[in-house]
Amino acid sequence: MLALAIAPLPAAASILSYVGQCVPFAREASGVRIFGDAWTWWDQADGRYPRGHVPKVGAVVAFERSAKLRLGHVAVVSRIVEKRVLMLTHANWSRQNGERGHVEQDVTLFDVSPGNDWSEVKVWYRDSDGLGGSTYPVHGFIYGPRAGVTRELSAESPDYVASLIDAYGR
Repeated sequence: MLALAIAPLPAAASILSYVGQCVPFAREASGVRIFGDAWTWWDQADGRYPRGHVPKVGAVVAFERSAKLRLGHVAVVSRIVEKRVLMLTHANWSRQNGERGHVEQDVTLFDVSPGNDWSEVKVWYRDSDGLGGSTYPVHGFIYGPRAGVTRELSAESPDYVASLIDAYGR
């Protein structure tokens, strides 16, 4: 979640093979050219990119800084499942083979905000094999030049049913 100066992936490389922080991944996957810690993206986007509270494929989800996310977090919307459930693709969330930094594709994001405005969410967490008990504050969505584009963000056949079970079944 720390922003590091990392060169973009070579054009032939898969964005899914990236290992590192969430910021360079989100920048590459979304085309939103913002630098710095994830928690600064929302304010940096003001006047540069449209922002809002409605998810769109390819948009960046900007998580607020919190006790659990000291540097915030950014992820990219890969699929919209229904009004309060979507899938995102992001880096450096769950551990894979004991390591952080890997990309996770089509992860469930569930809107648990009282106003149904995506201001508070739960995220699927590989380590617990489901939505964790933690909720995270979200600024909103940053709509970049690749909004609507899913270049490797989503699998050919994502598991919508599992996503809904993750959200409503727990």
